[in-house]
Amino acid sequence: MNHISAEKLLDSMFDGVYFVDLDRRITYWNNAAERITGYNRSEVIGSRCSDNLLRHIDANGHQLCQHGCPLAATMQDGKTRESSVFLHHAFGHRVPVSVRTSPVRDDAGQILGAVEIFSDNSSSLQILHEYERLKQDAYLDQLTTVGNRRYGEMTLSTRIYELRTHDIPFGVLFIDIDHFKRFNDQYSHKTGDDVLVMVSKSISFSLRKMDSVARWGGEEFIVILPGASQVIVKSVSERIRMLIENSFIMAGKDKLNVTVSIGATMSRPDDTIETIVGRADRHMYLSKSRGRNRVTEDEDHE
Repeated sequence: MNHISAEKLLDSMFDGVYFVDLDRRITYWNNAAERITGYNRSEVIGSRCSDNLLRHIDANGHQLCQHGCPLAATMQDGKTRESSVFLHHAFGHRVPVSVRTSPVRDDAGQILGAVEIFSDNSSSLQILHEYERLKQDAYLDQLTTVGNRRYGEMTLSTRIYELRTHDIPFGVLFIDIDHFKRFNDQYSHKTGDDVLVMVSKSISFSLRKMDSVARWGGEEFIVILPGASQVIVKSVSERIRMLIENSFIMAGKDKLNVTVSIGATMSRPDDTIETIVGRADRHMYLSKSRGRNRVTEDEDHE
């Protein structure tokens, strides 16, 4: 049997793998790590994970690379750990990943560093299959690769029908990028496009499998949450807002942070597409008037 190096084996894995030494300096970065994060190994080898390269955050938006790093804790106490976090992709959006950390020891049992194995939790295959169907039916927004307005209207019609015939409620979020004109005017339309793509991906990675997102027009998106309660609507809204707030893109040497204002509403028995979208839109504008980067729900408006 031909000898296969450990590096070739690791590069054949579907999961991302990287090693750090005791100084948390990255010494190895496999092919899957490049694919999942968008960072080439030449960009990360020799840098410290404590430099906040991947900028892991938890579901509450806490910056784990600065406080609560699983790798640092594993090297300190020698225990393996598993957690779900959101890493920062090279293109700016957040990617949900499952992270497992283990200590690396020498022959004497002394800890030399740690290894992190991480896998994409974004249900990418299901998303790709859905996008292929959208492409065939001309329901895809070409820039952001989420559904277009036609797709959003079709999905809303289906949910309204389910509401009237089976009494199945749903929620709608109206999302608008804050100060979007500034990105186009101060930088370029290409930068504006990059912001739209980053926001659309961050929204998509925040949703449940049955949820839908569509670009409604310009810098506006709608999210449709079938079977959702008010609690779920609030939770998803805040997760979207938090993930986008903790994401950014680079325009040359400038780091551009992005926020969104969100209006969230629950379906009502007599709703039409116009009434439910209009209500969510009004809530969104109230979020704008209250300082942006926030969520306004039905109860906040009333």
